Amino acid sequence: MKDLKPIRSEQDYEEALAEAEALWGAGTGTPKGDRLDVLATLIEAYEAEHYPMDPRDPIEAIKFRMEQQALTRKDLEKILGTRTRVSEVLNRKRGLSINMIRALHQKLGISADVLIRSIRGLKAA
Repeated sequence: MKDLKPIRSEQDYEEALAEAEALWGAGTGTPKGDRLDVLATLIEAYEAEHYPMDPRDPIEAIKFRMEQQALTRKDLEKILGTRTRVSEVLNRKRGLSINMIRALHQKLGISADVLIRSIRGLKAA
């Protein structure tokens, strides 16, 4: 593994994405999992500066990241739980729990601030 460094160019960004994809699924608290967490933070910082997105809606942020990383709803099951839960979240019938927010932030690199807005914006069921 090469040393981690700031992402300063599109080539650095592409390399970081490729490495993050290779590390995808690494266990939390393992060296590979820790490296993935750091890469996700670096990628998030680069994207925030070079590819800003409107952070008003957490569900749109999830869908945007799914599109960016060519993820399916099945892939989200590994992060959020059951197929039903994924469907409810994406269809705005279920809010994000703190654990879901943590998992989405860690695994997809979505800003926790954006995801927390889902808690503030929950409607009474």
